[in-house]
Amino acid sequence: MLMGRIGLVNREAVGLGVTVFVAVRTARHNDEWLSDFAQGVANLPEVVEFYRMSGEIDYLLKVVARDIADFDRIYRKLIKVAELHDVTSSFAMQEIKSTTQLPLGG
Repeated sequence: MLMGRIGLVNREAVGLGVTVFVAVRTARHNDEWLSDFAQGVANLPEVVEFYRMSGEIDYLLKVVARDIADFDRIYRKLIKVAELHDVTSSFAMQEIKSTTQLPLGG
């Protein structure tokens, strides 16, 4: 089932060469908090992926930025979205594999 058609853009070619994975832990787990957080994250176009997780962290965000200073700007917006218990950022050193292809065939 096709959900739509997209064009793939080389992030570095458009000045978005920094990829950051942001792990978020929260002390609040109610629907109102999640709604506020999800809406706030949806308003940050630099967040290109957003997951609710099991295990040690509650949410994982993939963020693209121009450079570290640009990420700091994004981070400052993110921490104002909702009350967060802990936020940890990890910068990708090298992208080894990235694909949108799904393993559909044998």
